[in-house]
Amino acid sequence: MADLLLIRFLFIAVLGCAAYFLRPVGQNGLVSAIIGVLAGIGVVVFEIRIKAVSLKRLIGAAFGSILGILGAFLISLVLERLPSNPTIPFLQVALLAWMTYCGLVVGAAKGDMLNLAAMGGLFGGEKTTKTSFKILDTSVIIDGRIVDIAETGFIDGSIVIPQFVLRELQLVADSSDSMKRNRGRRGLDILQKLQKMPELDVQILEDDFPNVRDVDMKLIELAKLYNCKIVTNDFNLNKVAQLHKVEVLNINELANALKPVVLPGETMRVFILKEGKEYNQGVAYLDDGTMVVVDNARKMISKTIDIAVTSVLQTTAGKMIFGRFDERMHAIHDKPAREAVQASSATGSAL
Repeated sequence: MADLLLIRFLFIAVLGCAAYFLRPVGQNGLVSAIIGVLAGIGVVVFEIRIKAVSLKRLIGAAFGSILGILGAFLISLVLERLPSNPTIPFLQVALLAWMTYCGLVVGAAKGDMLNLAAMGGLFGGEKTTKTSFKILDTSVIIDGRIVDIAETGFIDGSIVIPQFVLRELQLVADSSDSMKRNRGRRGLDILQKLQKMPELDVQILEDDFPNVRDVDMKLIELAKLYNCKIVTNDFNLNKVAQLHKVEVLNINELANALKPVVLPGETMRVFILKEGKEYNQGVAYLDDGTMVVVDNARKMISKTIDIAVTSVLQTTAGKMIFGRFDERMHAIHDKPAREAVQASSATGSAL
């Protein structure tokens, strides 16, 4: 780091000395030296800034600026054939600057979507492709479980947050409803946690679709544009995206897939929390929130008992387990009152 600072200092000093002796602007030596030093500082600042830019953005910016210069040159050839006019040279310069600037900015913005791995050779180690981009919707950000999933390392590639999702999140955070306001602020906190993860590449995408008013449809159009996946826990968005042939990663489906596998006939131990809807039923909950409906367990409320699993029902909302308690076959485990309260509060939070 010290060597780099020394090199930068020498570069600025050399540029200042060269300007002092050569006087490129025709001023006296001191003014020329100051201009040279300022130019050197500008170059160093540019170098520091450009180091933070990804290789794909640099390639996109270079390609876009070259196209802009080429387009400006072709238009200048047409302008030269017009009758002599003192404004034509200015138009040529302005056109060159405008098209180069537009090409540079647009190329840099779209450069993140380049697939460098397809080029092989020097870029063969680049693993991030278009399909590795994952777009987060508002609901999955507010939900918060995406942070836990990201910490495990199961999410690769880049996480993309569209600008219109940020706007929707900000509107929720500024809502007059205290519950909505808390949800919005929680979502903003979740985004900050994601951005602070060094192993995760979080990007803000400026693309928008002004003709599309619904945020869910904007997400689908964005996923189509970049051929990437949407991460959500919204059931309706999941179904609509599937109709549009867009891949969706639903964290609710992931949570259901990770729930323990229970087969009919197995014995399991549960804490009966409350009475069921049907006659003589009791209801219990597993640690992951799975509901267990137990026949013949109405009298066992606030007790831990062994039950026999009779069936397992998979629904869109999750998994339900049905069991039966038989006093002649299954044991009863009395639980202290304090543990019963803890189990009740834990189940309530899961709900």
